[in-house]
Amino acid sequence: METIHMETFGERLRNLRKEKGIGQVALAKQIDVGKSVISLWETNRCEPTLGKLIALSKFFGVSIDYLAGLEND
Repeated sequence: METIHMETFGERLRNLRKEKGIGQVALAKQIDVGKSVISLWETNRCEPTLGKLIALSKFFGVSIDYLAGLEND
């Protein structure tokens, strides 16, 4: 039986950031957090607050459900 890999929040965030062609520092400035916070999110060592999830969703033009892995597109 094949195991299906579900993308984590961190993987989705990193992929969106790279698709947009911006670094962690630039993203951090856009949503008013420190660069280390972006790194922690991308490595799934901590999760954003609801307010930061909303900011990420607006910045990337995706739904919170997409960021959370509840939908695929």
